[in-house]
Amino acid sequence: MNIFRFTGDMTHLLSILVLLLKIYATKSCSGISLKTQELYVLVFLTRYMDLFTSFLSAYNTVMKLVFIGSSVAIVCLMRFHPLIRRSYDKDQDNFPHYLLVLGSFVLALLVHEWFSFLEVLWAFSIYLEAVTILPQLLLLQRSGNVDNLTVHYVFFLGAYRGFYILNWIYRFFSEHHYFRRITWFSGLVQTALYGDFFYYYFISWKNSEKLQLPA
Repeated sequence: MNIFRFTGDMTHLLSILVLLLKIYATKSCSGISLKTQELYVLVFLTRYMDLFTSFLSAYNTVMKLVFIGSSVAIVCLMRFHPLIRRSYDKDQDNFPHYLLVLGSFVLALLVHEWFSFLEVLWAFSIYLEAVTILPQLLLLQRSGNVDNLTVHYVFFLGAYRGFYILNWIYRFFSEHHYFRRITWFSGLVQTALYGDFFYYYFISWKNSEKLQLPA
């Protein structure tokens, strides 16, 4: 644990809280991709299978349970809440996310640190998380003008990955050249996908304007 890892975890948690605030305050999931949320459920369930096999710390266990529980709760709200589900725009949220699942699984079978059931699932979750934001970013692009809470949710989600990259750099220099090629490569890909969003986010912040993404 270090300050970058902790800040990344808290930023990730903050993104979830902002999303839940948006859904509960507005009784709407407009601008939110259900496909991205479902992919996050799959990411967390496959990555945290070690909850049944090992214990690292109370903090580690609690955070894993929070991420699993909150992601499942968001999907349930978007699918089953009588008011919230009406605001979901299925027509615009039409990215073929099953291709991301299939591609990540094949990549995990081919590229992993060692071959075991849990290791392949872990690699799969890392690859899948790198591209999970794609349906959300494309939905925002199609929507053009989006509300502030949705914008902040995506920003904090991207910032979390940025802090994790700083965490890996710190560990590289402090833990005898710590390096995990799968997490580094996937993390850089994931951060790069946010590049266009971050650019327009800071432009809107600088000009005190509402964020507008090009269609």
